[in-house]
Amino acid sequence: MLMNIHPYLTGDLLRHLDAMGHGDTVVLADAHFPAARTAAAHGRILDFPGVTTPGLLAAIRTVIPLDEHETALYLMSSPDGRLPVQDELIGAAGAQAKDVRELQRGDFYTAAEAGFLVIRTGETRTYGNAILRKGVVS
Repeated sequence: MLMNIHPYLTGDLLRHLDAMGHGDTVVLADAHFPAARTAAAHGRILDFPGVTTPGLLAAIRTVIPLDEHETALYLMSSPDGRLPVQDELIGAAGAQAKDVRELQRGDFYTAAEAGFLVIRTGETRTYGNAILRKGVVS
């Protein structure tokens, strides 16, 4: 056991996050998301069935910074406007409005396919998906 490490940050997750470089992205997917298909090209997929997407995003942000040079957080846009789960994702990321971009469903899927790692959570609220771009660890 390690001190000062969020309990959601398993050894496998930390290994993948450590392997990511500046500008690489991690996809945090809700339970409805086609995570296995999205990760098929590279095979890097983790399952966290008992965890919400905002909860896991907050944990990940304790060990990696936001990218300061490109959009740091992508959300899948909802036809019903911004949803509470999306506001929670922005808060969990510690992101400012300038750091966030919403993508249409198809564009989000395309961006997710380029992700370094896909993590499927147990989030059951629709549009509870995010793509986080890693910044420089200083």
